[in-house]
Amino acid sequence: MGVPDEILLKHESLTEAEWSVMKKHPVFAYEMLSPIRYLRRALDIPHAHHEKWDGTGYPLGLKGEQIPLVARIFAVADVWDAMRSDRVYRTSLSVDKVREHLRSLAGTHFDPRVVTVCLDSDVLVD
Repeated sequence: MGVPDEILLKHESLTEAEWSVMKKHPVFAYEMLSPIRYLRRALDIPHAHHEKWDGTGYPLGLKGEQIPLVARIFAVADVWDAMRSDRVYRTSLSVDKVREHLRSLAGTHFDPRVVTVCLDSDVLVD
């Protein structure tokens, strides 16, 4: 939300300035959605889904269980969806490649328990 199409649809790698804009989208989403009363209980999802288990995410630099559980779950689902979908800069990846990628980031990028539950219970499907 709030990121210009020229950044979202860019074929080449993003510049540092473009990444700076891209990293603001959780805050843009939070600000746009917070006035909507019935969405307030769900605001942790758009606001914290780019936080990382190891604390290197954004926008707040939350770490581990500081990250709301719903955002940790959504982060895994969001990456699954992004990698299984065609993008302007690449075609979709196979289920096996995405599963491998998610498992490789369990414990650094993602909550390892969430990755295990999502992948072992086949919660993520095409």
